[in-house]
Amino acid sequence: MHTTVSTSRSSFSLTQTQQYALPVLFALFGLIMGSWAGRIPALAERVQVSHSALSMVLLCGGLGAVISYPISSFLMGRFGARKSALIAGMALLCVLVSIGMAPTVPRLMLAVLMLGITASTFDVAINSAASKREKTTGKAEMSRLHGLACAGGLVGATLGSLMASMKIAPGTHFLMLAGPLALVLWGAFSMMDADDSAEKVEKKSFSLPRGPLALLGLLGFLGSMSEGSIADWSGVFLKEHFGASDGLAPLALSAFSVMMLLSRMVGDKMKVRFGAQRLVTLGSLVSASGLFFAVMAPNAYVALAGFAVAGLGLSLLFPFVFSAAGAQGPMALAAVASMAYSGSLMGPPVIGAVAHFVGMQAAIAYVGGLSLVIAFVASRTKLLK
Repeated sequence: MHTTVSTSRSSFSLTQTQQYALPVLFALFGLIMGSWAGRIPALAERVQVSHSALSMVLLCGGLGAVISYPISSFLMGRFGARKSALIAGMALLCVLVSIGMAPTVPRLMLAVLMLGITASTFDVAINSAASKREKTTGKAEMSRLHGLACAGGLVGATLGSLMASMKIAPGTHFLMLAGPLALVLWGAFSMMDADDSAEKVEKKSFSLPRGPLALLGLLGFLGSMSEGSIADWSGVFLKEHFGASDGLAPLALSAFSVMMLLSRMVGDKMKVRFGAQRLVTLGSLVSASGLFFAVMAPNAYVALAGFAVAGLGLSLLFPFVFSAAGAQGPMALAAVASMAYSGSLMGPPVIGAVAHFVGMQAAIAYVGGLSLVIAFVASRTKLLK
């Protein structure tokens, strides 16, 4: 009798700790990526890189994400999601330190390419584990997990600006982060459900989603194109169009991210009530109206509200697309993720070109137009349930 009680108690506490493993991993991923994003200006200054060369450096990150498909396929096929997350996560922390230490532009480009590969592989592993758990429990939680990644990103970026104001070099900052985060990663890995079954994998070097999955891939592509463009250009828009100060301009991205975070925390409940397809379709229309509102705004403060509305509208696209792709298996998820990352690769340079030829206002309006296309594609995507 006593043994049965203690066994049930230990299995209960195991279930409890398992519940925290994935949220910790998603928040950790956000924190790492936010820390890197927050130090981009300091890194660019350190290796004396021009704006055009910096866009080439950032392009390496997107390129790494796109070519990561064979690596994530191999790891998932060999070790399963849990061990893949540990391997990719540890590699990601090493790459982060090497970015901070890179002495020249070519070294920085190589390190950022590796960042794209390791970050994308880690992302696919944790999303695969999350969609597997959604399948097992029948409970939607992808939106909340993506919300935690968003929160981690905000913490990482804030920490980055704090370190910058204290004149701490990116290399030192990343070294200070890597040790504690490696321990957190190991702890989360140990807590995870120890189902290390390898996934069945098709042997391909690169895979584009086909059939009904192609629409999910297209949604991911357009969504990351929009998010990447807003992240890179919203502050520039406020600065150029309204003459916003250096302190005010970054608030466009903050307003966008905070609304995205708040919406994701309630997204799973809304999914149960209204369904993913309706939420993504209506959300995209909300996003379009927010971006057009920002373009027509009389001043920078009103434009901030427009970017906040856009964050609210686009917030549920990624969690629901990844959840729907993950339900089709880890390789479907990896293929959709590859397509989504190619959107983040193409978005910011395209917006830069539009801004160069027809101005910043037209560039933000173009992102609003993308939201209308997303709404149309989402309304046709049967896999969004």
